[in-house]
Amino acid sequence: MRLVWAGVQPGQRLSILLYHQVLDTPDALKPDNPDCVEFDRQVGLLARYTNVLPLAEALQRMDAGMLPPRATAITFDDGYADNRRNALPILQRHGVTATFFIAAGYLNGGRMFNDTLLETIRRLPAGRLDLRDLGLGQHSISDANSRREAFRSIIREIKWQPCQEHQAVVQAMAKRIGADLPDDLMMTDAQVRELHRAGMGIGGHTLTHPILAQEDEATAAHEIREGRERLQLITGGPVDLFAYPNGKPGQDYGPRDVQLVRKAGFSAAVSTSMGAGGRGQDRFQLPRFMPWSRHPAKFLAQLLRNTRHPVMTT
Repeated sequence: MRLVWAGVQPGQRLSILLYHQVLDTPDALKPDNPDCVEFDRQVGLLARYTNVLPLAEALQRMDAGMLPPRATAITFDDGYADNRRNALPILQRHGVTATFFIAAGYLNGGRMFNDTLLETIRRLPAGRLDLRDLGLGQHSISDANSRREAFRSIIREIKWQPCQEHQAVVQAMAKRIGADLPDDLMMTDAQVRELHRAGMGIGGHTLTHPILAQEDEATAAHEIREGRERLQLITGGPVDLFAYPNGKPGQDYGPRDVQLVRKAGFSAAVSTSMGAGGRGQDRFQLPRFMPWSRHPAKFLAQLLRNTRHPVMTT
């Protein structure tokens, strides 16, 4: 595995990794999210073969041209409760820190629309899901694979609608199952404080995770600003870093939103464009990499390839 890193220029690039959840056990409906065993393996690889830095420190070093070789930073988006329950102990065991970008409006029992959709599909009886009355066609949900594909298909149709519209769709679906959905998926204020006190970074991710490009300027500004203010009240400290919801440059956010993030008082922001950060890049459109390989050598090889990937900005 040492050969994977041969020829990498020291101190030139920062690879920022993106996670969302660390699951208790593997979940066929969430194949992109590692469970505890896999996350522990990945963090172990990062700690052994890279220099894992807190994101805020990494950005300072990057600006000064003093990044160590193979510099990486770990980030999480959204604010899931398993970040505190599962990710934190693993990070601490390996002696590394992460930054958690939190959609503050979902703390304390909230649920994001995509989770309402997924948990509804999980609980529906096997068969065929007929959503023609909602303009979303029909979908097989006979097994875990078809349920996952149904979820992805519906998400593609509604994700870029204004928040009120896609929330209405998933709530209409949820009513059909006649069962309670989980209300403990996201962290509480107390759990956010525990991350902060453990030395983890806390970053803004709006209030309710809207696609900023789909919102008017006043709404986008409120989401960005209010999310930061709530997190600062919870932690009692500054919240200087921001992650764009969904995060694709030119699609999910645009130049207007970059300026709104600046005006809200953030010092840097991250997207979901692939690539690695470097000195002189736009600090408000730093790329991130989502690891997906479960094979150790391939995981490191993907990380290396990502450092050479062209970076997209808006």
